[in-house]
Amino acid sequence: MSTYALLTAAGNATRMGQNIPKQFIHIDNKPLIIHTMEVFQRHPSVDAILVVTLPAWIEVLRAYGQQFNITKLRWIVGGGKTGQESIHNGLTLLQKHCSADDVVMIHDGNRCLVSDEIISDSLATFHRYGSAVAAIPCVEAVFRSEDGISSMSHIPREKLIRTQTPHTYTLRKLLWAHGEAAKRNITESVATCTLMYELGERIYFSKGSEENLKITTVDDMMIFKALLHTKKDDWLK
Repeated sequence: MSTYALLTAAGNATRMGQNIPKQFIHIDNKPLIIHTMEVFQRHPSVDAILVVTLPAWIEVLRAYGQQFNITKLRWIVGGGKTGQESIHNGLTLLQKHCSADDVVMIHDGNRCLVSDEIISDSLATFHRYGSAVAAIPCVEAVFRSEDGISSMSHIPREKLIRTQTPHTYTLRKLLWAHGEAAKRNITESVATCTLMYELGERIYFSKGSEENLKITTVDDMMIFKALLHTKKDDWLK
């Protein structure tokens, strides 16, 4: 059984408001997607990496992979019109080269601070339950609002979980889910975990982290830069 990282990096970065896709913006002299790839490159349990990206950037990404010595980068495939379609494109390629029982870790390419611990715990949870979705507890007070300016409905935060990535499943299970989605006309599920939920599957949570943020806005970029240069004090447990 092999383990593959499927990194999604096919967004156009409309919310970032920059001239190039956010996954190719350089921080500390390397693109964001390379920061992410380096974590999976060094993790001993990950055998190879597949990146789904914008078709026009495939050769650029291939060149970056060589420049930064990402030797596990085995495949690059063009994305689709939605995140769900992009993941399906990646799975279709894996189906041609991998066993149905191989493990696939789907991860947002713009979650650059995913850690070795998060990856290891995702795999441990997968081996225990058959799937894993990285998640963290909700610590804020949360309200439901119909108009966006007021609320009379509070949701107890202890019952809420915020999901992140990676999402870890067998290739067989993921192909089944996308096949079922096509049959049921589910076309824009926002993530693999929500697709599994829509198909009636139980979600099992693995360890996430507040640092495992998804870089979507300029503010997120500034937080990432700060975290990148922050070392935890020795006295902190």
